[in-house]
Amino acid sequence: MIENKKIKIWEFWGVIFMFLFGALLHFAYEFSNAWKPFALISAVNESTWEHIKIAFWPAIIYSTIEFFVFGQRVKNFCFAKACLFLIIPVVIILIFYSYTYFTGTNILFIDISTFFIAIAVAQIVGYKLMSLQKEYSFLNIIGIIIIIINLYCYGFFTYFPPKSKLFLDPVTGKYGIIEKIVSNQESDY
Repeated sequence: MIENKKIKIWEFWGVIFMFLFGALLHFAYEFSNAWKPFALISAVNESTWEHIKIAFWPAIIYSTIEFFVFGQRVKNFCFAKACLFLIIPVVIILIFYSYTYFTGTNILFIDISTFFIAIAVAQIVGYKLMSLQKEYSFLNIIGIIIIIINLYCYGFFTYFPPKSKLFLDPVTGKYGIIEKIVSNQESDY
């Protein structure tokens, strides 16, 4: 069994890793010159879904590293990580739609803070679940199922987004991968 102090340290660094890597993924699709396979893990537009997605993939990567370093020795690891993948979107959605309801617009500083807060809250809950003395095997099985469903949804909805406000790019009014439009002026050259 790994010490709770070590788990706490890993979860703290996980917040930093997920925040910084997620911030990088916000721009990665554009930097990749809109390479469609890269769209799977990076934001392809400014929808709420895409901002949730750029928190998910760093969380998956970091959780996978944790699993191989210590997760196999930690009680409730898979369930704790499944909760992480559910808490992040809930917190982002609640804060974002609540404050924009009252302000009528989004504010970049609050959006960035929301992203950080969602990751931190999820990591704290995950730490608490992994620190439990009792192991709940059936919850770990449910956790694995939740993780698999999340992997499928984040992949599928990137390429086939439903027509829902969550997936709507407020900048372009479109859904999913936005093709770069070449203006007539640029195409003349």
